[in-house]
Amino acid sequence: MTDNSLNKNTAFDSLPLQAELLTNLDALGYSDMTPIQAQSLPEIVAGRDVLAQAKTGSGKTAAFALGVLHKLDVSAFRVQALVLCPTRELADQVARELRQLGRLLHNIKVLTLCGGMPLGPQIHSLSHGAHIVVGTPGRVEEHLRKGSLTLASLTMFVLDEADRMLDMGFQQSLDAIAGHVPPQRQTLLFSATYPDDIAAIANRITRDPITIAVADSHSETSIRQELYSVSDDAERCEAVRLLLLTIRPESALVFCNTKRETRELAQALRRSGIYAVALHGDLEQRDRDRTLTLFAHRSVSVLVATDVAARGLDIEKLDAVINYQLARDPEVHVHRIGRTGRAGERGRACSLATERESAKVARLEAYLGAELEKRSLPAALPLGTTGYAPPMATLQIGAGKKQKLRPGDILGALTSAGGIAGADVGKITIGDSSAFVAVSRRAADAALEKLSQGKLKGRSFRVRLVSE
Repeated sequence: MTDNSLNKNTAFDSLPLQAELLTNLDALGYSDMTPIQAQSLPEIVAGRDVLAQAKTGSGKTAAFALGVLHKLDVSAFRVQALVLCPTRELADQVARELRQLGRLLHNIKVLTLCGGMPLGPQIHSLSHGAHIVVGTPGRVEEHLRKGSLTLASLTMFVLDEADRMLDMGFQQSLDAIAGHVPPQRQTLLFSATYPDDIAAIANRITRDPITIAVADSHSETSIRQELYSVSDDAERCEAVRLLLLTIRPESALVFCNTKRETRELAQALRRSGIYAVALHGDLEQRDRDRTLTLFAHRSVSVLVATDVAARGLDIEKLDAVINYQLARDPEVHVHRIGRTGRAGERGRACSLATERESAKVARLEAYLGAELEKRSLPAALPLGTTGYAPPMATLQIGAGKKQKLRPGDILGALTSAGGIAGADVGKITIGDSSAFVAVSRRAADAALEKLSQGKLKGRSFRVRLVSE
């Protein structure tokens, strides 16, 4: 895949997009396109199939979302676009962006179809029609098999994070879905890496595609990469503990290669007083949602995850990435560390390796075109050194969208007379039947008392502090 040169004019209004989309982009403060948008959007608008290599945070979602919305015939109330994502979290993010970018288009309906959610309500929603479906491969295939979803009118087929869908074992589902897609349609495939299996599926589902790759959006100095030598696997856990207690990041992501390692490492870190949680493929959807909410709300400091489980997560202001082991593929390593040092922030990436992994280190350095900074592990900490608490705590409220609860209702209840300061309120997430609000740890007890004794929307709801 080759790197195309940037279009000279990167302004959104240089594109022949629908007037409502351009007006909305201006209202949202979006004037200039990111590199992936500038290279792919003109081709998408022109109707070309596109294979794009772009990482999370590059603006790729807006690139294909604007293309989908531009081509939409809102007067035809049938599924015209299908976007497949590897995880429910990414599907939800894509659906939100589609709704935001298309909010000036008349009465568009975006429907999410993901596993881990009841099938019945999804079938009911599909019976009322939709313009755009965003979903995970397994659940979309299930609806196609049951006949509750039909794609006869589909004009755009989008695969987002295609490499991770294959890593997660969705090859058969993707092939089955492709069999239901009309041959005359536009196909867009976005992938952070471009291994051979992605090339194979691209050859099967696209027609004369244009290939696009953008350089990493980070500057050479935005991420500090460090390599720490460990004597054996047994020393890795202690090395992570020492690094975390020395750096003390508010938000860190630790990558392991196996599910078992994520569980064992998270448990060991918690025993050291570090607020850590594990994210892996064996978690039930409810536990996965709770884990990600706590981390996104900065109520736990460390997320220990496998590559597959962490894919598709859009994490803000990640202070550090630690590689418990080096990734097997250098491209995956670059994708891992690319989660820190974004938007002008400085990031830190620490990798652990034994002497036996020297060949893997050499291969990675050759791929990066630079040597990793070799550093010694911090000295053993004094006896009695304790962990550190994250800045926020999270409260769960027993009401959500079904009760018409809004973020403003929660903020108002917390900051009304006798409440806490607005500066002590953090991220608010509203689910179907419950809501989560982050509050500064020092104000957690007062916030819990305020919400427990007060009312929301004129009613009392159960409120509890979510355990780490």
